Amino acid sequence: MLLNVGLFTLLGGAIYFFFNKYSFVDFYKRLETRASIAARVAFEIDENSAEAVQKLRELHLEKLPNEKEHIILLPQKIDLNAIAVHYSISESFLQQIWENDNARHKEGNIFYAGMKYRDNGLTYFIIVSANNSVEANHINFLRNLMLVGILLIALITVYFSKYFSKYVFTPIRQLTGKVKQISTDNFHLRLEEDSGKSHEIIELTSTFNDLLNRVETAFETQKNFISNASHELGTPLTAIMGEADVALIRDRTTDEYKEALKNISEQAERLDNITKSLLFLAQTGYEGKRITLEIFRLDELVWNVKETIDKINPQNNIQIDFSLFPENPKRLKINGNKQLMHLAVANLVSNACKYSHNQDVIVSIASSDTNIIVVIKDNGIGIPHDELPFIYDPFFRASNTKLFDGYGIGLPLTRNIIRLHKGVLNVSSIENTGTTVEIVLPLAYPNIV
Repeated sequence: MLLNVGLFTLLGGAIYFFFNKYSFVDFYKRLETRASIAARVAFEIDENSAEAVQKLRELHLEKLPNEKEHIILLPQKIDLNAIAVHYSISESFLQQIWENDNARHKEGNIFYAGMKYRDNGLTYFIIVSANNSVEANHINFLRNLMLVGILLIALITVYFSKYFSKYVFTPIRQLTGKVKQISTDNFHLRLEEDSGKSHEIIELTSTFNDLLNRVETAFETQKNFISNASHELGTPLTAIMGEADVALIRDRTTDEYKEALKNISEQAERLDNITKSLLFLAQTGYEGKRITLEIFRLDELVWNVKETIDKINPQNNIQIDFSLFPENPKRLKINGNKQLMHLAVANLVSNACKYSHNQDVIVSIASSDTNIIVVIKDNGIGIPHDELPFIYDPFFRASNTKLFDGYGIGLPLTRNIIRLHKGVLNVSSIENTGTTVEIVLPLAYPNIV
């Protein structure tokens, strides 16, 4: 507020100063014009012409307040002090006229303009003076107008400052106070989205609430991840230690020791798989991780995945749909890491086989101008609708998968791999009907006809 009023005061002062200075200059010029005319009338034109000029002067030149005209003949022995006393004019002003041939002077509100004139070997001072009351009144009026204007601006600024403080800054301070109350102990709290507030405040509140939702979700996911990871890692470790303790209680036969070692080996292998999966998941979750890229055909990778699964699970019924294949082979190429993409696609296809009890799994490949799309469709157990939002949480497994082996890491790992390739993974499912997974990846050569 003070800055605003200060700027307007500075502007008003500048206007007043320059107007005041210009009005003085203009008035001096008017006096000098009159002094020049007086000299011409007195010395340069004949008597008849002088009368005509004098009439024109009286007719067209406005009579200034207290206007006086002096034509002073300087004696041979110049005494400026005596002249100054006789005509009541400043001696310093006369001295300036004598030295500079013309001069300006001001005493109070009386302005003087003088010039030195020579005629027939004689020297004269032509001096015209007048009261500048009209310009002074204008200047005073302008000054008063400026003061009133600055006062009004100050009042308006104060009013709007209070208005903004009440309707803008006060709600922000209230929001700040409420935000300070939110911590890890009460992440469920949200800011109230009052419709009576300004649009900007409502938008800020909504944006912050969305941020809190995402942070709370991430926080809960992290807690669940730690809890599930501890459980998943603890179970095989407990089994290994328990099996070893039982085997060491007393001497056992060779077959019993073999059985114990077999159980320990199985649990150790499970622990190894979980640990590797967790490490792989952590690495792929870091988007700044550098991976080796190459251009390869995605359809060939899908065939390699099928060959791999055929060896692991000969009972599968994987079918590759060629109906949407693009004619141009360049529209089947992506720029990526072949090993990671093989792992991602293999995870999805093997899950489709596993959760559909090796029923038909259709893998379709299509292409647009910019993307290549792989669709994997099965007729398996599906995913319950209310559990779909959690399928990317590490260690989460749907409630209807208890009869199937798994750790709940494959789908989060696959999504991280797809994201590393700047792609999108979409999952839609209907319980007891089947699941459809769609992978969308950017082409290595987009906009190829």
